[in-house]
Amino acid sequence: MCGETDWETIMAETVLLVGCGNMGRAMLAGWMAARPNLNAHVVEPDAGLRDQAAALGAAAVAAPGDLPTDLAPELVFLAVKPQVMPAVLPDYARFGGASFVSIAAGTTVATLRDGLGAGAAVIRCMPNTPAAIGAGMMVCYPTPEVGAEAKALTAALLSASGEVDWIDDEALMDAVTGVSGSGPAYVFYLIETLAAAGAAAGLPEPLAAKLAMQTVMGAGKLAADSGIAPGVLRQQVTSPGGTTAAALDVLMAPDGLQPLMTRAVEAARARGAELAKG
Repeated sequence: MCGETDWETIMAETVLLVGCGNMGRAMLAGWMAARPNLNAHVVEPDAGLRDQAAALGAAAVAAPGDLPTDLAPELVFLAVKPQVMPAVLPDYARFGGASFVSIAAGTTVATLRDGLGAGAAVIRCMPNTPAAIGAGMMVCYPTPEVGAEAKALTAALLSASGEVDWIDDEALMDAVTGVSGSGPAYVFYLIETLAAAGAAAGLPEPLAAKLAMQTVMGAGKLAADSGIAPGVLRQQVTSPGGTTAAALDVLMAPDGLQPLMTRAVEAARARGAELAKG
């Protein structure tokens, strides 16, 4: 994970963001809130999104040809959809001195280099949607061409949106996608199902929804802040023969939550691998 961010140093760096949709805008907002003087440039064809980027303090243009001719970014963040990435990449190959950070799911280093050049310094990053509120999880894989300064700058910028960690095997990105990339949807569904179960037990639906959401949020924060392993926390709230134990007998049965979650993550991992193959 990244340590304390040296924003006084980063403010002097130049960053180019390609695409300012939901995730790109969330990252940019984090950067500019932490250091409004960051030299950030954005390419975004949608006029409304471009206006939002400009409002955050970035120099926003509609097309790569509109960028300053002398622009020399240290990092180029690629925040466009995977299906349009191959068409977008050749316009940025001219920034050969930069490291390219891609947040496109399933887009491999090989695919990125097809458009950027064989020797391009590339960082694949898998963020997740809680990055929009500064509570994301970003996992990165750097190619050997990525220098220490570029890696540190990437980690510092991403840390404005949450936690950052690194892997040294690109093949693990599909597993990362299955756990943290797709994981928020699993938690949202847990909230849905817990609320529905509460309503089925007789609670008014608004109260059941509130109980489910607050319980998941509170338990997650306790697990994150306490430093106690989730399994130990589970044991601490489970009295032998009590109500929690009765529920866990169902959830921890041989056909319960663990094998179901394992199958779900594997399905997401396998699908990510399929998408990477095109």
